[in-house]
Amino acid sequence: MTTPQDLFLVSVDVPGARAVEQGDLSLALAGAELIDLLGTRALTLDGERIVPGAELSTGDRMLDEAGAALVRAEPYESVEDWLWRRGRGLAAAYQDALDQAGQLTGERRRLLPRLGGDAPRPDTPARRHAADRWWSHEPVLTALAVPLGIGEDRTDGNENADDAVLTILATVGDAITELTAVRERRRIENAAFDNIWRAP
Repeated sequence: MTTPQDLFLVSVDVPGARAVEQGDLSLALAGAELIDLLGTRALTLDGERIVPGAELSTGDRMLDEAGAALVRAEPYESVEDWLWRRGRGLAAAYQDALDQAGQLTGERRRLLPRLGGDAPRPDTPARRHAADRWWSHEPVLTALAVPLGIGEDRTDGNENADDAVLTILATVGDAITELTAVRERRRIENAAFDNIWRAP
């Protein structure tokens, strides 16, 4: 299992402070892909620029697609630009991939379902793996989930993370903050527009 798969399942199964937004999750998944690719040495970071290495087969279709999508021409792509480009629709893509592999419910569900109450929660290997990482407070998974409103910030757990991982995590947090601000601004603008039409 990969970090993006685990993060997706945590977003579905672990209650958070708020509902997980599709766009926020997509950005975090794109960051998780970079961290896993960094771990396989498929890329390195030069400051905030993603420097691709040799194309490698990771054994995971989604991660291989991410590796193939890396910009291989200088000056290369920044982590921020990668998150916005690769993240477009990524949450839905991971849902489809996990569903096709039989790691969700075995049937199509709406995006980001909250399995609560009496809803059955299938016991799949993917879910067990994600839960094991989550409840062991694995630092990278926790750090990716916190900007989504899931779990508590455990910054001290990232003390041993290398600079490249910390750069990716910080950029994910900044991108989600930016997207949240855009949504709030649109909400305020829409509310103001509605008030204009309601005015006598």
